[in-house]
Amino acid sequence: MSPTTRKIVCFSDFDGTIFMQDTGHVLFDNLGCGEERRRKLDEQIKSGERSFRDVSEEMWQSLRVPFEDGFEILEKELEIDPGFQEFHQFCVANNIDFNVISAGLKPILGKVLASFLGEEEASRIEIVANDADIKPDGSEWKPVWRHDTELGHDKALSIKEGRALAAAETEESDIPLIIFIGDGVSDLPAAREADVLFARKGLRLEEYCIENKIPYIGFDSFSDIKREVEDIMQEDQQRTGGVGNPARFNPRANMWRRISSRQAVPKFVAATPSREEKMFLWPESFSEYQPRTGWRKSSA
Repeated sequence: MSPTTRKIVCFSDFDGTIFMQDTGHVLFDNLGCGEERRRKLDEQIKSGERSFRDVSEEMWQSLRVPFEDGFEILEKELEIDPGFQEFHQFCVANNIDFNVISAGLKPILGKVLASFLGEEEASRIEIVANDADIKPDGSEWKPVWRHDTELGHDKALSIKEGRALAAAETEESDIPLIIFIGDGVSDLPAAREADVLFARKGLRLEEYCIENKIPYIGFDSFSDIKREVEDIMQEDQQRTGGVGNPARFNPRANMWRRISSRQAVPKFVAATPSREEKMFLWPESFSEYQPRTGWRKSSA
């Protein structure tokens, strides 16, 4: 029997989180604009000179190879987190909805997951990402953006939609628990919408959380996340019986929990990551849960 009767939905970043490398960077560095140009373009995003969407379009359009040729280099270069498959199987066994949420291209992410996990297991993962129009001869790689914003994919909006759909599937008094897993500052728009935030240790998202006293749980591997989620599930069942607010609860994100239609979810403009830092104001009331990987709680 599941340790909790509460509905749990997990969202995870892909590049640098499930996989240790960035799929786009592997393609651009080896088959596109090259590492030097790609780094210069990345700096333009960080400085605010150009938007993520604008720079990404230039990077993707630098590719002139068929999709299969690009995939061959990804199979050679990518390394999956050693604990990810076990964690995903744990989610399936415990009826935890697991979703990839990414600024990347859905056809690439789907094929990578199928290659590393097998098609049957990969089919259990919902991918929330941008689509792509890739010509068979590889002469054009064009992102088809999910949202009309500077980021192309408003991850915060996607999680709001996921929360609303999960809420619509539960009783009025039962609030779903939303988990987000990421590694970079670009994950902040999505991270602020979660009840529980996991940040990969030693990378920019964790650094930002420490600098700004944002509650998070650090992890080295998805094996760490599995142990923490097991504890959170047990804690929630003991304290709430799976009814009402979760033991871990982000009231700001849950403001919109009862919106059941995708069209009704309010659209907040996503800012360029380098300029968004002071915008992410987190609620002060979080659980007293103390995970073994170093839960940090704001004292403000």
